[in-house]
Amino acid sequence: MIDSTAFIHPTAVIDDGTSIGAEVSVWHWVHISAGARIGSRSSLGQGVYIGRGVQIGSNVRIQNHVSVYECVTLEDDVFCGPSTVFTNVVNPRAAVPRKNEFRQTVVERGATLGANCTVVCGHRIGRHAFIAAGAVVTRDVKPFALMMGVPARQRGWWSAWGERIDLPLQGEGSWTCPHTGVLYRLEGDTLRDEAASPVDASASAAQG
Repeated sequence: MIDSTAFIHPTAVIDDGTSIGAEVSVWHWVHISAGARIGSRSSLGQGVYIGRGVQIGSNVRIQNHVSVYECVTLEDDVFCGPSTVFTNVVNPRAAVPRKNEFRQTVVERGATLGANCTVVCGHRIGRHAFIAAGAVVTRDVKPFALMMGVPARQRGWWSAWGERIDLPLQGEGSWTCPHTGVLYRLEGDTLRDEAASPVDASASAAQG
């Protein structure tokens, strides 16, 4: 089902059995496979491929030339930079069928995946995490973590607003976002925001 308010470019290919929500934009040469679900107000840039049964939330931004393969889930407010790479098999061989070995990848709400980064399958990227351009994710990522390098390692913390948090990777401490007033607390190696709803609402409003 395609909502009447969605924009579908004439060059896009939409397989039967897809669900596309209100005010979604689907641009040039996009292919959306059967069973995929795209939430409201999301945008799919030029040359994007969406695999069978992929779940995409609301207000998701997928930039040009990104392939979101089967068994990948993108929650609300996720940003995928140009040429972000997903996988769904850890040991592919052309001569060995492995469709029964696909591994789930989940990108939680509000996370950003920078241009040309790679997410190896079977991992979870925590909410509002920030993956730097060109990084290669080979493990689970904590909420609010700033990940850089090959393989990606945590280099700091990133706020829901989208700025570096002035706290160490481990220890005790707090930091208040100057834009939203939301308080972040570091407890050991875990960062928590003390007002999850206001943070998420402010970040979503900023993204439009």
